[in-house]
Amino acid sequence: MRVDLQNHSKLCRLAQILLLLGFWQAGEAIVRLTHLPIPGAIAGMLLVLALFASGRVSLTSMKRGAEWFLAEMLLFFVPAVLALLDHGEFIGIVGLKILAVIFAGTVIVMGVTAIAIDIGFRLMMRQGASSHAHS
Repeated sequence: MRVDLQNHSKLCRLAQILLLLGFWQAGEAIVRLTHLPIPGAIAGMLLVLALFASGRVSLTSMKRGAEWFLAEMLLFFVPAVLALLDHGEFIGIVGLKILAVIFAGTVIVMGVTAIAIDIGFRLMMRQGASSHAHS
């Protein structure tokens, strides 16, 4: 069975958002039941990735919902900004240290992601070249 919400006119962005939230909750349940040492949201993303890879869920079935989450991402940061205002100590030297750690972590994650994508691309190109050589 293949899930493709994009082709049904009655199912809209709200259904896609609810589907994404459902995968998040499924990930939370998996982590709680199996006692995995990872956040439930990560388990939910891995579940979605597995469904994408297997072809059971198409990218278009979640595209509009994911675009909404990305467009409204700023709303998810409002509580963090309000917490910052409640804790003035984060504005001084402690805040600078935290910003340095966040910046360094972001640079490291971006670098590792770029390397992983580069390796994956090279493997795809090598695999593509070898399949063309055999045909």
